[in-house]
Amino acid sequence: MNTTKNAPTPTLTTGERADLLETLAKHRQFLRFTTRDLTDERAGQRTTVSELCLGGLIKHVTSVERNWVDFIQNGPSAMGDFTAMTEEDWARRADEFRMLPGETLADVLAAYAETADRTTEVVAALPDLDASHPLPKAPWFQADARWSARRTLLHIIAETAQHAGHADIIRESLDGAKSMG
Repeated sequence: MNTTKNAPTPTLTTGERADLLETLAKHRQFLRFTTRDLTDERAGQRTTVSELCLGGLIKHVTSVERNWVDFIQNGPSAMGDFTAMTEEDWARRADEFRMLPGETLADVLAAYAETADRTTEVVAALPDLDASHPLPKAPWFQADARWSARRTLLHIIAETAQHAGHADIIRESLDGAKSMG
């Protein structure tokens, strides 16, 4: 399984955009690396009391990145109103954190690679990283706050880095393998 796909930043993207995309690619690689040599069953195995598993973390980060890139392009309507979510909506969201029956690690990684490719294309084509949208309605966002494309990309990077750290802990608990050291 190739876990290095999408690591290089396109040569046509330069400056700040290249820096942002390169940083995101680095953290994606750390996250993908935690799944090396795992079976689908091991990728779906929990090692703590939480629902987190390696495949589920990658599913979650894929969804987060896809949704925030949609936000960059289309504003808050791309994400919906989190204050109006039903129990069913929250249950579907919780499924992002686990491997469901029939899901494979290869498919999860392929979806992540497709999302990464789309992010790179969108960022490269943005007319302005300062373009902003109001945040969607959610209890965790300040009312009337706005995020620029730049701020949104920084959020995607932070989310990816945070979950790469979670994944490293899960992998070490799973079989002793480490991403670094």
